Amino acid sequence: MRKVKAYHFLKDDMTGGYGDELAWKEGEERSVEGKLVMCKHGYHASPSFLDALYYARGNTACIVELSGEIIKDTDKYVASKRKLIKAINAEKVLRTWGCDCAERALKKAGIKDECSWNAIKVARLYNKSKATKDDLAAARDVAWEAVRVAVWEAARAAAWAAAWAAAREAVWEAAREAVREAEIKWQKRHLNKLLKPLFTVEVRYEIPNRK
Repeated sequence: MRKVKAYHFLKDDMTGGYGDELAWKEGEERSVEGKLVMCKHGYHASPSFLDALYYARGNTACIVELSGEIIKDTDKYVASKRKLIKAINAEKVLRTWGCDCAERALKKAGIKDECSWNAIKVARLYNKSKATKDDLAAARDVAWEAVRVAVWEAARAAAWAAAWAAAREAVWEAAREAVREAEIKWQKRHLNKLLKPLFTVEVRYEIPNRK
């Protein structure tokens, strides 16, 4: 049976975030019957953590194994079977990654807006338990104001990225707004670099047919 290594994000309570699905456990495998339909029916996952982050409903980064019938789209798979190999709460890593992406975008655009930079600073402090959720929300709101008044596209995109660096929920949107395709490649490498130390699973998988 063909098996494919893929990546997925679960909510912090280990549920998928859709419907009434029960919480997952490491080592557990689930399957579905019937015709697979992308985004509607079947177990989903992505070929990279960055792709998976776009669909994330929570902070739990997962390495999964897909098997049975597998259909591949541009940035995701749908399969009849999915096994949870390893799951790690990656909230701090994701916030760090968002801050790194935002800083890089601000520097490239030459943005010196204090509100945008402060949003990143507060997010990093929050990771170290030196800022509260209220501080985080306040920094985000002020940075959003910077987005509203920005008068050129680079400033708007960079301020947006900085704003959302303080909010895990939309960090993917920050990345997409702030950078071009080449930058996204850097983001993918950087996210893998940050997440890799959290996982020690080494399993060989087949490379799926890319036709």
